[in-house]
Amino acid sequence: MTRKSKRKKKGARTAGRSAPRPAGTAGSKNNSTALFVWAIAVAAVVFGVYYLTAASAHKARDVPSLGNRHIRVGTSGAVSYNTNPPTSGPHYPTIVSWGVHWKPIDKGFQVHNLEDGGVLVQYGCTDCPELVKKLENLVRGYPKYVILAPYPAMKHRIALTAWGKIDTLEAFDEKRITAFIDAFRGLDHHPRGRR
Repeated sequence: MTRKSKRKKKGARTAGRSAPRPAGTAGSKNNSTALFVWAIAVAAVVFGVYYLTAASAHKARDVPSLGNRHIRVGTSGAVSYNTNPPTSGPHYPTIVSWGVHWKPIDKGFQVHNLEDGGVLVQYGCTDCPELVKKLENLVRGYPKYVILAPYPAMKHRIALTAWGKIDTLEAFDEKRITAFIDAFRGLDHHPRGRR
């Protein structure tokens, strides 16, 4: 057999096989793209499940807005709010600090804090130190946009308010309270152009 015929024979044996592709060619790019698409799909499912679960865990009731009008400090007593505690309406031009308060907060300040994206966690009992401690520990986990305060003028033990939202509870429910806070904290409600 001559060299020429050996080459032909060898070429015939390898003709049906493809040579291995070096890294960085089209085949490895398809694998990278598939892996990236898979990772995005998994992230979307995890994100969706987390937010759908959190959104369904709170029992917030929608409340019609009473607007965003500013009023003079000290005049909120003349305003008729559609919930107790209030969830929107005329309010003072300033807010109170975020965090734990030991005295009731005037409704005019409450509403402005809600307009600025705040959530208020208020309790109506006066002889409930264990409940207050649990609420305080929960609220201290949020550096901004959450307030804890007493609110003796309500019929429920606990009220959660955000702009246009309210939920009331008779007992501490960490999952429900946290879901409410996480769903509504930080959502600004100022009319466009006014801050």
